[in-house]
Amino acid sequence: MKKAPTLEDVAREAGVSTASVSRYLNMPDLVRPLRKEKIEAAIAALGYVPHGAARALASQRTHTIGAVIPTFDNAIFARGVQSFQRRLHADSFTLLLASFDYDLEDEVRQVDALLTRGVDALLLVGCMHSPKIYERLDKKGLPYVHTWAFDRSGAKPCVGFDNRLAARRAASYLIDIGHSAVAMIAGITGGNDRASERAAGVREALEERGLALLPEYYIEKPYDVSEGRSAMRQLLAQDVPPTAVICGNDVLALGALLECQARGVSVPRDISITGFDDLPLTSHLQPSLTTLHVPAGEMGRRAAEYLLARLGDVPMPDSTELEVGLIVRGTTAPPGRQK
Repeated sequence: MKKAPTLEDVAREAGVSTASVSRYLNMPDLVRPLRKEKIEAAIAALGYVPHGAARALASQRTHTIGAVIPTFDNAIFARGVQSFQRRLHADSFTLLLASFDYDLEDEVRQVDALLTRGVDALLLVGCMHSPKIYERLDKKGLPYVHTWAFDRSGAKPCVGFDNRLAARRAASYLIDIGHSAVAMIAGITGGNDRASERAAGVREALEERGLALLPEYYIEKPYDVSEGRSAMRQLLAQDVPPTAVICGNDVLALGALLECQARGVSVPRDISITGFDDLPLTSHLQPSLTTLHVPAGEMGRRAAEYLLARLGDVPMPDSTELEVGLIVRGTTAPPGRQK
């Protein structure tokens, strides 16, 4: 594993003393402008990040691992992160957690904050990230892993699943039971490769059967119950409403189901609904939700094991693909037929 640059490396690169570098890091206003420019240039060239208390440790390890997730609002992330933390704790590692609300530039800032605190490794969600993040991680030689997605090129270390394939499975199932007027309430795809891959999977499944995802049948919404209700309201207002709606996650599906119930639209007799995640509450809804089961707990555990192996120089495959299974419950049935 590549050795991270030290304060001494920065001093050597800048042609100044280590005391000057330390003064710049702690009291930059006391450093003369020309010397400050040299130190800043050296830090940028080496990719140096202040290592906090860990500088005093001979191992240069803090026994902390960072995770940067899109939001704390989605319960599916909570399940995965809990499993991740539990596995780290078994090896006496501490988890530092940050979120960026689907803002890729803010994600860079959150990664910088974790690097400044000296994390030994990093978990990322999805495979779409600013190049700045990879530059920082590569310069430090820091192990990292992608989750909740899967990179088939093998270029990125992943412990996750194929979002496109999973969404195709849901769409194919609805077509197989007789639906041709299929709509989708997707998550916001900008800056979110999981949402865009799920939308692409639905389109592909329909096109393979000679069908199309009509513009009026495709709506993007933030992952929120009220947004799911709003989207379903739009779909039901169409001159010819769809007979089935695929939702980008269970939260949107819950909103869609509640809107149907509020309007007296029978699910699944009048319209079928599917979700994505298999949150614990979905099996307790009336009717219970047909959804795709994401093995979040297993993913979190395996992601932790991958990073721990990298830190211990233990051989470990860079890619682990997990299966996402379709769970058929009460919100889906052939069109016009009560289950």
